[in-house]
Amino acid sequence: MEDKEIKAQVQARFRRISVEPSSEKRVPIGPESAKNLGYDPQEIDALPPSVTESFAGVGYPLGLGPIHAGERVLDIGSGAGLDAFLVSRRIGPTGRVIGVDMTPEMVEKAEANRQRLSGVALPLTNVEFRQGLAEELPVGDNSVDLVIFNGLVNLSPQKGQVLAEIYRVLRPGGRIYAADIILEEGIDQATVEKLGQWSN
Repeated sequence: MEDKEIKAQVQARFRRISVEPSSEKRVPIGPESAKNLGYDPQEIDALPPSVTESFAGVGYPLGLGPIHAGERVLDIGSGAGLDAFLVSRRIGPTGRVIGVDMTPEMVEKAEANRQRLSGVALPLTNVEFRQGLAEELPVGDNSVDLVIFNGLVNLSPQKGQVLAEIYRVLRPGGRIYAADIILEEGIDQATVEKLGQWSN
């Protein structure tokens, strides 16, 4: 399968999850999935359904270490904005979180959520969302203190390029908090193909 076709499949799946989250039947998504993965139930329940319903993460990267006030954080594969909004609380008004997602519908949903939450529950003047690919991040060199992602590298056919981009944007001494999935050794290509689309 060509890289372009793989990316189109992944984008189509997440477009569907952004618009009609209840249509996802293959993997757990939404607020209950986030809680089961380790997110604080009180933080999740305090957010409107439009923020949590399209959550499709595979772990809890925010629990991997401290996030400091004033830091600049990049959330790759930011979806509807859940992690970005939670990070915004931790970094405060002097920090900045940039969410990047390849799916226009997810970026639109995240921005609508940001506007909905601004001035209500979170200091969301420190959050922005950009459309872009993990393989070509729309972020400057050496510009962020922390990169987070939640189920990202496994979806890219260009894993080395994703990692190279992450290291390009990190400042010296920067950190990565990542949750992802991998195939166990010994699984052959025929078995992978039986699973269906790359994004499954």
